[in-house]
Amino acid sequence: MRVVTLLFFMMYLNCHGQDINQKVIEANGKEKLLGKVDKSAFLEDSFVRWFEPGYSGYELDSTTIKTFKDDIGSLQIKVFMGTWCGDSKRETPRFYKILEAASFPMDQLAMVAVDYVKPNYKKSPGGEEKGLNIVKVPTFIFYKDGKEINRIIESPVISLEKDIQAIVTGKNYTPNYNKVRLVPMD
Repeated sequence: MRVVTLLFFMMYLNCHGQDINQKVIEANGKEKLLGKVDKSAFLEDSFVRWFEPGYSGYELDSTTIKTFKDDIGSLQIKVFMGTWCGDSKRETPRFYKILEAASFPMDQLAMVAVDYVKPNYKKSPGGEEKGLNIVKVPTFIFYKDGKEINRIIESPVISLEKDIQAIVTGKNYTPNYNKVRLVPMD
């Protein structure tokens, strides 16, 4: 019965992939988010247990944020993360706090939660990851005028603030795991 219920729910998600903040409860009782999400999803249920301390406990590098605050608003950002992933649980709250401190327009942020269960590994119900070579999460992709300018992969090289500063100001920046970007995309 559980398998039938899970299959039905996965079919539902595929048909309704554009919904926001889709929570899935696995057979083992664990919760995960799939598809497009916003900050409000992280402030509910079991997600708040890791999001709130990660957000409120993070000390911002305000000096660095000031250096890119005026320019970051011209970008669009896509984030691929997993609510099951330790790196995502660490970096996502910090990223939100930095964007808010920089007065980033949140309508220019697309946050997508991906799965870890095969055959949907690193995939979302709406397929937002297609063609973007998402191999590690979180992956923060920065766009200018619709073109990718760079990304932070899994964890920052120096710090989120310093890495964002390098990307926004056009400095030379090579993300961790840069080699994964060389994998041919389908």
